[in-house]
Amino acid sequence: MNRVNPKSLLHSKWTKVQIENKEKHFVIIQVEQDENHKVVECIIQAIMNQKEYSINWRDLKNVAFWRQGWQ
Repeated sequence: MNRVNPKSLLHSKWTKVQIENKEKHFVIIQVEQDENHKVVECIIQAIMNQKEYSINWRDLKNVAFWRQGWQ
């Protein structure tokens, strides 16, 4: 399990384990929080083609899908 701190998500780098459309490396470009400082939306961007995706930030904890940093 990856250790993910919601406070340090912004600009963090991630590697997708199962590559789709040549998109392997990603960076978190936007994190929205509610008034209780809980993450309500997380936008991740592919480095290869700059496509943006909205993801559940808790999915980043799963090592079967994501690795921290660019590997």
